Amino acid sequence: MSGMQVAPYQEFARDKLGFEFKNLDYLITALTHRSYVNEHKKSVNEHNERLEFLGDAVLELVVTDYLYKNFTEPEGILTSWRAALVRTESISEAGDRLGYESLIRMSKGEKNGSLRARQQILANAFEAVIGAIYLERGYKDAESFIAKNILSKLDQILESGSWRDPKSHLQEVSQRVDGRTPQYKVLEEVGPDHDKMFTLGVFVGDILMGKGNGPSKQIAQQQAARAALEAYSKREGQTQ
Repeated sequence: MSGMQVAPYQEFARDKLGFEFKNLDYLITALTHRSYVNEHKKSVNEHNERLEFLGDAVLELVVTDYLYKNFTEPEGILTSWRAALVRTESISEAGDRLGYESLIRMSKGEKNGSLRARQQILANAFEAVIGAIYLERGYKDAESFIAKNILSKLDQILESGSWRDPKSHLQEVSQRVDGRTPQYKVLEEVGPDHDKMFTLGVFVGDILMGKGNGPSKQIAQQQAARAALEAYSKREGQTQ
């Protein structure tokens, strides 16, 4: 890569990560998707999946270590908290805040992919960046990066209850408030079989309490349940 092509990666490292890479190839590789290598086989031969593998392990260890040392809840609760912190949506949001999407080298097809595909690419790149930091700076700096971008969201997750399985939580709330069990119905299906998007509604009795979208019915149900929980929260807030 030329100096002009490398400069944005150096700026990102300095401005967003707080240090410069001695081996900038770590960071560039972390932000290189497999599809880009397939299109540039003569000039590029490494993508970010090995760094993602490493970063995923470091991320899980840091989060697990933090939860173990700071909380006394049983294993099942801590496992749910950890899952909420490291799920694709949480990690892709962290990547979005860091603003490195424009630096990710990927094929034209991937650039025009679905929202779910974009989230996955951002999340994978985030884990790969962790791997790059670990190799470049060691465990402590990787831990600091994770604390700032992932662990900092724990209070919000606990306050909102988003760590709980939304479908199970909704069933508890709907039965307590309305004495009814929520029912999920497909409202719309669009797109070809390989890239279908579902819209589902969750009904309590005859009332539509929430809608959700996703590339699978399960994901759309989870989103609909979260929307319904927000609706119940607002309703209960108004009656207090």
